[in-house]
Amino acid sequence: MTRQLEQLAQLGIAPMDVPGQERHTFFVRGEFAALVERTREGAFGRVGTAGLMSERGLAMLMWREGKPFFVVRNYEAEATPESVNALRAFTADLERILLEGQTLQ
Repeated sequence: MTRQLEQLAQLGIAPMDVPGQERHTFFVRGEFAALVERTREGAFGRVGTAGLMSERGLAMLMWREGKPFFVVRNYEAEATPESVNALRAFTADLERILLEGQTLQ
């Protein structure tokens, strides 16, 4: 796990503990975040859907009539192509490092 955290740090991804969430860890890069499960053994498990951090919560990427939007309760903003690409890159980096060596079930 230490090796994974070091690799993520090299990619600009940092863990952020959430009080009361011993079974999950938030990972953040820039304006994006994803919740990651912690296994009983203390390892990292499934990676949740990443989104844009906003004052109202984690805004998920949604597509409407072919256009991307970040959406959370009572808030939506059109996503730029750059933000969509940055979110996809964040997700890919996080999954590549955390799921490396795991078998899918």
